[in-house]
Amino acid sequence: MKNIMIKLGSNGDVVKQIQQKLGISADGNFGPGTEKSVKEWQTKNGLTADGIVGSSTLEKMGITSVIKENIIIPSGGSLNLEKLKGHIPDSVIAQIPDTCAKFNITTPLRLAHFLAQCAHESGNFKAINENLNYSADGLKKIFPKYFPGTLAESYAKQPEKIASRVYGGRMGNGDETTKEGFKFRGRGFIQLTGKENYKKLGDFLKEDLTTNPDLVATKYPLASAAFFFNNNGLWSICDKGADDATVTAVTKRVNGGVIGLTDRIKHFKEFYSLLK
Repeated sequence: MKNIMIKLGSNGDVVKQIQQKLGISADGNFGPGTEKSVKEWQTKNGLTADGIVGSSTLEKMGITSVIKENIIIPSGGSLNLEKLKGHIPDSVIAQIPDTCAKFNITTPLRLAHFLAQCAHESGNFKAINENLNYSADGLKKIFPKYFPGTLAESYAKQPEKIASRVYGGRMGNGDETTKEGFKFRGRGFIQLTGKENYKKLGDFLKEDLTTNPDLVATKYPLASAAFFFNNNGLWSICDKGADDATVTAVTKRVNGGVIGLTDRIKHFKEFYSLLK
């Protein structure tokens, strides 16, 4: 392991893991209470009780991981996650173990298919919020049903108004006046949309996403995508193989067509070659 120093003021998932090992409240913030508990644990386990969690303490705790800027990247194991470093962001790799455990991603084949679709849909894991900044012409082309006649002109370049109209009154959202269409707009690597779906994901994760919808983008962008895969029977399609036909079948379920298929295949081949 690298030279690591997690101490008072640190935060993130690695701190949560440490707190869980200590049996204290796992809020992800390394405060005075956590420091005290670390010192007590170190004393009991024959380590220098300095309250700083370095490589020795982590190894003793059984947290065997590579850590960079408080981001955990699990090493070893059948999924070879460390090989993804440099190919997808560390922050995404950090979300993979928990996501795999929660959503039945049990093989390199499933993970490669899943990550390939996420990479394409999010522009290489960069887009986590739906872009609704459409021009009038764009609205007429993409949402003709909702913008007949000259209506689009009064909505153009106004994302809140656009989403409130397009998503209002469906997917569990209130009508346009409630603005719930905007509140529950697309978020995550494969965009979760609609109050009903936010509620379902929140119930699964035991997190109040209807009150805090931004968490889908900031905390659960990968988990929300896996929730989509899980609920739409995509793992059984992924299991069919590593050929272009299988990527195409997965793409059709995700996209409704084959838009961006070449890019999705490229991503799949890259990730699968690393993971297998």
